[in-house]
Amino acid sequence: MSNTQTGVSFNDMALPSAVLEQLNAMQFLTPTPIQLQAIPALLDGQDVLGEAQTGTGKTAAFGLPALAKIDASVKQTQVLVVTPTRELAIQVAEALEGFAAKMRGVGVATVYGGAPFGPQVKALKQGTAIVVGTPGRLIDLLNKNVLQLDGLKVGVLDEADEMLNMGFIEDIETILKAVPSTAQRALFSATMPNAIRKLAKTFLKDPLNIQIEAVAREKATIKQKAWKVQGMTKMTALTRLLEVTPYQRALIFVRTRQDTMDVAELLQRNGFKAAPLSGDLNQAQREQTVSQLRSGHIEILVGTDVVARGLDVPEITHVINYDLPSDTESYVHRIGRTGRAGRSGEAILFFRAKERHLLRHYERLTNAPVEFFDVPNANELSKYRQQQLLEKLQASLVPETASADKPKLEKLLGQWLEQSELSAEEIALALLAQHNEQRPLFLKEDRPVREARNERPGRNERSERGDKRKPRAERTTSRAADVDFETYKIQVGREHGARPGDIVGAIANEASMDSKYIGQIQLFDNHSLVQLPKGMPKDIMHVLKKARVRQQPMGLELSDEQVKRAPRPPRDRDARGGPKRNSGKGAARRFN
Repeated sequence: MSNTQTGVSFNDMALPSAVLEQLNAMQFLTPTPIQLQAIPALLDGQDVLGEAQTGTGKTAAFGLPALAKIDASVKQTQVLVVTPTRELAIQVAEALEGFAAKMRGVGVATVYGGAPFGPQVKALKQGTAIVVGTPGRLIDLLNKNVLQLDGLKVGVLDEADEMLNMGFIEDIETILKAVPSTAQRALFSATMPNAIRKLAKTFLKDPLNIQIEAVAREKATIKQKAWKVQGMTKMTALTRLLEVTPYQRALIFVRTRQDTMDVAELLQRNGFKAAPLSGDLNQAQREQTVSQLRSGHIEILVGTDVVARGLDVPEITHVINYDLPSDTESYVHRIGRTGRAGRSGEAILFFRAKERHLLRHYERLTNAPVEFFDVPNANELSKYRQQQLLEKLQASLVPETASADKPKLEKLLGQWLEQSELSAEEIALALLAQHNEQRPLFLKEDRPVREARNERPGRNERSERGDKRKPRAERTTSRAADVDFETYKIQVGREHGARPGDIVGAIANEASMDSKYIGQIQLFDNHSLVQLPKGMPKDIMHVLKKARVRQQPMGLELSDEQVKRAPRPPRDRDARGGPKRNSGKGAARRFN
């Protein structure tokens, strides 16, 4: 919690003595701007509409005055907090439990999907005073008459705009209709789209509207950098960037659940301590993953906007936008995962040329510049690895850092020099060669991979319809000169509705490959053949194997078949030997 100097302390507010005692024990002395305005209003019984981003202290802003309303002798739900995700529900519940640690008889129940009903139902039936939950599970419990809101005193919506983005608006309306008219209500949101303002107007009574500057914190602590996707694939760029960046913990944002697993797997294969944070994990697995991140057993999390919402790990020093978000507000939430607890952080963006305009929006939204940088090329990374190895070797010779086995190693080296014909230089070269095999010190020159272009399908692509047509090779783009192609097979064909343009688009975008390096494509009913440059890197092969065309995994693999161009049928000739022309508006065009 920020200790912004406002001249007012929590002790100046009419909070219960047990709460103040706990705040003093936690070294929370000075309220943040949102707390300074929201706590007195809520203590006075006024509804509150708060516009402030994640990390500004909203949980205490509504949680501390809510605790003041609770009668511990009454065993029923008195405070309800609705959050968009399980992670945020757990985070809010933990914070409220901490604030209420010295209040006897005040418990917190956390209810969310993906966890067994039993323990949650038991906690509610015991009359737990505070309930924190996600919309879906709360509605389930309301429908089962397990969650009783008759005695509710405070109802809170946290991260309301995110609930809107996730499609929970109808669920929220259902929950708010179940809140007694006598209950006090508070709504907090990072942004105020029209739908949220309408919700507030419907369910809040003459609320105090609090607006906190959205970007002051980010501007002060987070440096923003951007790399234009060109010269190498995004995955290659990511591994190089992580290798040369001194991060403590890193959070990588991708677009889909499948991407979280694909990127995390590739990072693991490259020696990074990475794990996916996706909706496919059950709650126990998700909690364990976040716990491992905090402890350092995992150093990199790969997640989507939804599952990483509410993630609060102060050790996260870098946020990498592997895929840019669909809206600028999500970008602010993403970079808010770093630079927390007064620490500095770094937000890195991978962008394509067509996305460059978004950078200006990010700068305006955060009131801070986005700096451009280059990912190391193969030669630069080779020099970096060579220098790192040299420094590591030099450090091992310094007396205070030298190995305890140094005398034994010196003796062993002497024995080798006496017993073999090898010189010290030859032994050193052999050891360097072994290291070079494990981690190359001389990387191959980068392949000519450039940003993928979105091209309109040509005439042949637009005409690929139906399943009865004869297989033929289609040229979809201008082909690069002096490229040695190999034939690959993918498990997608006409029966899946695939067209050459779909295949080109998927390969070009997923592999960040210029379309002129994609050769002939031949469609069959259940599969297709495509020509790609010889010696495709393993990481690109792995990405393309799982990439989808028409919702069907490609399953890319080398093929012994060859792409064959079907001969064009002869054109009909008229009696004079010239081409026979079709007549009439309905004349059919031939493409085979």
